[in-house]
Amino acid sequence: MTGERLRRYSRQLLLDEVGGAGQARLTASRVLVVGAGGLGSPAALYLAGAGVGTLGLADSDAVELSNLHRQILHGTKDLDRPKIQSGQARLEELNPDVVVVGHRVRLDAGNARDVLGRYDVVVEGSDSVETKLAVSDACVALGRPLVVGAVVGWEGQLLVVRPGETACYRCMVRAAAPAGALASCASAGILGPVAGVVGSLQAVETLKLCLGLDTAMTGRLVLYDGRTAELMTVNARRDPACPACAAGA
Repeated sequence: MTGERLRRYSRQLLLDEVGGAGQARLTASRVLVVGAGGLGSPAALYLAGAGVGTLGLADSDAVELSNLHRQILHGTKDLDRPKIQSGQARLEELNPDVVVVGHRVRLDAGNARDVLGRYDVVVEGSDSVETKLAVSDACVALGRPLVVGAVVGWEGQLLVVRPGETACYRCMVRAAAPAGALASCASAGILGPVAGVVGSLQAVETLKLCLGLDTAMTGRLVLYDGRTAELMTVNARRDPACPACAAGA
């Protein structure tokens, strides 16, 4: 490791769980962030800062003015620019060591496996239940660990999935609700830092997975309430009838 790299990562190299061997693992890791928005922005920034070697960004949208209070990968100068382009530029500026790969695509059941198969760990931060289900199903089929986040209003959720060991996202949400049936950031609003809290938690859990560390969040649904500053967890039980992860599915 060069002197510049030693200085860049010096504070995390001091951690017993990281050190030189752990940093080498991070450099060799390939992580895909699905959604370069409120959750994907802080997650991607912290993963790039930590030195994850290859960081993929999957998003089909362009930057809008209403995004900027929470989607901190992007700035006013990026309006109407594809999010994967502005996000890639920001991440490469933060850490030139990281190879950033853009995928301007909306992941679905038809293309998710092809994209996800190139990565070791997946961070799901999209605003679409359909996308979350498609990504979760693909991760189960490919055996890829998955860190799912969701936010609306003052509240957020986090689920860490180890395929074959824990509940998957479809165990918790069998199918997408009809359009307009669930609250969204567009309909119910979102406090920007709430997305920052959950996206940062996603980054922490992803780094643990890349480092091969155990995490108490695996197989548990984490609930965050920004109004009360409460963080609680509940067991996420596997559904024996889940069409994605049940034995023989």
